[in-house]
Amino acid sequence: MPTPLRSIHVMAAVITDARGRILLARRTEGRDLAGRWEFPGGKQEPGESPEDALVRELREELGIEARVGEHVISVPQQYPDKRLCLEVRHLTGWTGTPRGHEGQALAWVAPDKLMRYDMPPADRPVVAALRQPDRYLVTPEPEDPARWLAALEQALADGVRRVQLRVRSLSGGAWTTLARSAVARCRDAGVEVLLNGDIDLARDLQVGVHLRASQLAALTARPLPDGLAVAASCHTAVELQQAEAVGCDFAVVGSLHPTPSHPGGQSLGWPGFVHLREGVSLPIYAIGGMTPADIDEARRHGAQGIAAIRSLWPAMVREAPSPM
Repeated sequence: MPTPLRSIHVMAAVITDARGRILLARRTEGRDLAGRWEFPGGKQEPGESPEDALVRELREELGIEARVGEHVISVPQQYPDKRLCLEVRHLTGWTGTPRGHEGQALAWVAPDKLMRYDMPPADRPVVAALRQPDRYLVTPEPEDPARWLAALEQALADGVRRVQLRVRSLSGGAWTTLARSAVARCRDAGVEVLLNGDIDLARDLQVGVHLRASQLAALTARPLPDGLAVAASCHTAVELQQAEAVGCDFAVVGSLHPTPSHPGGQSLGWPGFVHLREGVSLPIYAIGGMTPADIDEARRHGAQGIAAIRSLWPAMVREAPSPM
């Protein structure tokens, strides 16, 4: 049997200055992934609490005394020689002036510039957690287009910021007309919108596309230009690796729990999700019986957040859901 990989728990901090910039540190020569930029922190030692470990590491690395705040995300990541869990916290404040006490370069980076920095795989989902929505609405089938559009408007008013228009019961002109109306409402609300499976219409409307697993398998390159989101539904490690290889911006993985649309179907549970999560650096939404109340738990297992039909579609105008 192969030797089990060693497990490491690493604490890191999101340190923000008065201008809203975020501090990154560059890994020094002689370390794994030297030259890449990361959120400052270090390994938790035996007997230390996570908070104590982060305070100690920031004191040793940056010369500051930190006050540890809320959890951001915990990212499980498998490397060739180890399994790592990167737990990231906000700081409520600190004293001192951050300096690279271990010879590391530091950079204060505007949040919208973070993706320009080459980072280790475990740090990339942290940027997404800071910058992208923690919930992803998948629309149900429209039994009545007018009511469906009204429900979509309500969901946007309720705070949904990323939407997948998933309509299988319409095609041709009827689908195009409804998609145009829905896209216009999302644009007016400043909400990112993706069309399920329809690459050509997405390109025409200049919106994102959410790829089905069967489409993903046939691709060798990103189907839309940068600036238009590309996502994919994935159920296996191979599908996730393909999504990353073709340049998807994020993925949806499930089903986490049994759902009415998949009665008696196999579910991953959080251990299964973590096993898939640790093999790629993509932001990943968990789907399958998820509600907004599950977002904190999802983040503790490395998810960007939750994707859902029922729990994100307004109850007062809810249509019958369809399976993912």
